[in-house]
Amino acid sequence: MPVSAQPTTWDNFRLTRADLDHLFSRFLEGETPLTIRELALSLIDYRLKDAEDTLRHQIKKAELFQPRHTYMVGQQLVFPAQAFAMGKVVAERAGNNPEHGPFTVIEVEFESGKRREYASAITTPHRLNNDDGIETYLRQRRPSVESIFEDYGEAIMEEIEAGLVEEADAVSISNTWFLRSLLAEVNVGHLHLAEAVIDLAGGAPLPTVEILEQVDIAPNIPAALREFSLSVALAQDERFDNVGAVGHARWFLRRLAPPEVNRIPPRLEYQPEPYNPASLTDELRMLEAELTDEYSPAPAPEGVVTDVTSYLIYPHRRTGSLGLSAALAKLLPVSEESPRILLTMIDGQTNQPFPVWVLRDAKYLYGLSDFYRRNRLPVGGSVSIRKTNEPLSFVINFKAHKARTEYIRLAIPKEGKLRFDNFKRSIGADYDELLILGAEDIDGVDEVWSQMRSRRRKLVEIMIDLIPELGRLNPQNAVHAKTLYSAVNVLRRCPPGPIFAALATRPEFSHVGGPYWRLSEG
Repeated sequence: MPVSAQPTTWDNFRLTRADLDHLFSRFLEGETPLTIRELALSLIDYRLKDAEDTLRHQIKKAELFQPRHTYMVGQQLVFPAQAFAMGKVVAERAGNNPEHGPFTVIEVEFESGKRREYASAITTPHRLNNDDGIETYLRQRRPSVESIFEDYGEAIMEEIEAGLVEEADAVSISNTWFLRSLLAEVNVGHLHLAEAVIDLAGGAPLPTVEILEQVDIAPNIPAALREFSLSVALAQDERFDNVGAVGHARWFLRRLAPPEVNRIPPRLEYQPEPYNPASLTDELRMLEAELTDEYSPAPAPEGVVTDVTSYLIYPHRRTGSLGLSAALAKLLPVSEESPRILLTMIDGQTNQPFPVWVLRDAKYLYGLSDFYRRNRLPVGGSVSIRKTNEPLSFVINFKAHKARTEYIRLAIPKEGKLRFDNFKRSIGADYDELLILGAEDIDGVDEVWSQMRSRRRKLVEIMIDLIPELGRLNPQNAVHAKTLYSAVNVLRRCPPGPIFAALATRPEFSHVGGPYWRLSEG
């Protein structure tokens, strides 16, 4: 049967015990932690060389066919041009060709049972003749490690990672692997000192290498292994939290994190409201996509994302947070060790840096209160976040203009409910006029919100309270769906989908054309 000089199963790659033994030998020989990508490239190279060694061993049983040589009946040959298939010479006869002169035609029977004829004893040059034997053919047929990785790297890395997870002696941090039994010793004293180092840095997150400068760990082993050993020890101690992205480990003390990082603020808690997305009209679906709420079922955008714009709703303005929409989640870095990442945000107006937490599981960014207050951003304003050249630094900005007096909706707490009226206020930033609203009696609004929460008011009941109040400010006595979404979120965190579905399906609400609604008669 044919023998291939390379594996034919890259598209269905499965890790073997021999593969794992090879990877472990890499750790032992190099004494250096390796990324999953480096392990994949090493394993591809190992597989290719192993296949070639197997081929060399097998063809020792036969002679490499070359047209210039003479062969005897019964002789075993291997044919590189036929995927290194092996066959036996079963007959021979004389041949003649004006171009090549006299030669011998041999008939070969392959292990598959098929027979073919080949010219031998040819004295003129032929492309299948070579002086290096099998090595020439192997060099010509050998694919590059990089080309295989480009086509199959993701699947190979997933398979390697799944295999290493099952190995008790394998340990990883920041997508880098090594053997637990070969780690440098990190004792309690080292960890106490690491805690003090972070404390003295003012609570700022520090990369492992900076902590190592003041923590003396096994100075005689390679620096990469010392760094990896400390990272593993820090990850296993509850005092420390890796708040960096993949490949950029940075260590923080859990006790220094704001409460809103470890627990979702009540204002942002969303109790899923069941609804049928198919009940939304095309117009309502377009509005839902436009609002980019983090709880809306929007897919992440395709391609590379370099900047994202989001609208500011009341619960995020009140809490100093921003919803982590699907687009924003794709823009920002990911961590595999922690659900929290601490980024540096740069105020695009002042160039002032400040820390912001990314909480992927909770779907929000936290730490924006001062930015909102300093720039007097209103509910309904839009903020943009864009990448910089630094993987953990981003610029947050908005479209500023000279402050001008405009009418906006103000939420006024009264008798346990919210009333709305238009008042003149100075605004110096772009906003969506359908979303904008303000609140001056913050404590009073909080009290209404608290009462609604404790009484567990249903979404439809809140909408029934708000629609007449908001409609009163419109000449048609109707309310835009986006305005209702903004107002509902003053009293209850809710994405647009359930609100819009209720408008489209509940008998309490009447559609008056376009995206406008009012309460039904009676």
